[in-house]
Amino acid sequence: MAETIQLAVEDDVATITVNRPDRLNALNRPTLEALRTAIADAADAEPNALVVTGAGDKAFIAGADISHMQSMSTTEAHEYAKLGHDITTDLEAFPAPVIAAINGYAFGGGCEIALACDLRVASERAIIGQTEIDLGIIPGWGGTQRLPRLVGDEVARRLIYFGDRLDAQDAHEYGLVGDVVAHDELDEHVAALASDLADQPRFALAAAKEAINQSHETDLGAGLDFERRTWASLFGTHDQREGMQAFLDDRDPDFE
Repeated sequence: MAETIQLAVEDDVATITVNRPDRLNALNRPTLEALRTAIADAADAEPNALVVTGAGDKAFIAGADISHMQSMSTTEAHEYAKLGHDITTDLEAFPAPVIAAINGYAFGGGCEIALACDLRVASERAIIGQTEIDLGIIPGWGGTQRLPRLVGDEVARRLIYFGDRLDAQDAHEYGLVGDVVAHDELDEHVAALASDLADQPRFALAAAKEAINQSHETDLGAGLDFERRTWASLFGTHDQREGMQAFLDDRDPDFE
């Protein structure tokens, strides 16, 4: 795996760090390819949570590497967008909740990586935006699709049309991030959140994520049908039996 991407797994929590702090963790093709490999390797480790963050104090992911994109042909740009879509889809479909630890700039593709995560926690220093309009393009890694689902159509249009950069508090007010914490408390806060997820029943977490994701893809009737079948499939598992028995025994459950 390229050194621009680091993967660590400990106590049922995997952490992927984009490690290009000298380029504000901007993503070029080799880094994107390494990131996709890291996501697959993390899934193979079967953690209960995945954390995605950036190295250094300035940036989560400042976006795609513009010096890498500037001379792309239409065909090359299409392939580059496909790679970005593959990665964000892999994060969205990751078989455990994914937390974006946004420790600084999250522009363009960096914002889109965060949008593909289940939960977003921002440092008070974070600045977030879909800024592609300033480059004469539009979001190409899912921003036009995921941002409206998260913050609503009107807000998403304004953010994309004007390329606005939001500070952490504004991002929180818009619903773009769930938590805002002091910069020097970000790692501790995210670690605690990931640890809490690691204590949850693995199969139920994965099932809950898949069912919620289905709500974005289907109508209500089909979504309810998927929920019903997924809910029923958990009966007979160790965690279902243990969780319900622990409730009846008035004790903490011991999940697998």
